[in-house]
Amino acid sequence: AYCYHGQTLLASDKCGEAIRSLQESEKFFAKAEALCKEYGETKGPGTTAKPSGHLFFRKLGSLIKNTLEKCQRENGFIYFQKVPAEAPQLELKANYGLVEPVPFEFPALNQAHWTPETVAAFDLTKRPKDDAAKPKPDEEVKPLKEPDIKPQKDSGCQIS
Repeated sequence: AYCYHGQTLLASDKCGEAIRSLQESEKFFAKAEALCKEYGETKGPGTTAKPSGHLFFRKLGSLIKNTLEKCQRENGFIYFQKVPAEAPQLELKANYGLVEPVPFEFPALNQAHWTPETVAAFDLTKRPKDDAAKPKPDEEVKPLKEPDIKPQKDSGCQIS
């Protein structure tokens, strides 16, 4: 998130904040990389997943490095902005591209329909015995004799 936020800051000409955001991104990436390598080396049952070798993870590392170098280079000869000591705050609430969720509410209970007699009618121990549900015994399948087919060289076809 810090990497993409740094790219957004660079696009809005806030190079100093972009550098700090990308430095924070680099720090978290190094921490995640160490955890991924440790996870990939653990022994035990299950799949042998190696998250550090995943395409997204590999691309993210080079994206962070390249964007940070670009920011530092541009800040050195274009912007001359001071790099803040503290990382910029991420805006966690998205304000574009997402639909506002509708809160779920349980429907009101309709007590008129759910009487004790109605609830008692759902007793599965009183269900009728259904003989059609029983599986039929398998009938013995008699083997069929297959005809002995021999390949024929002379099929009667001629190429003229």
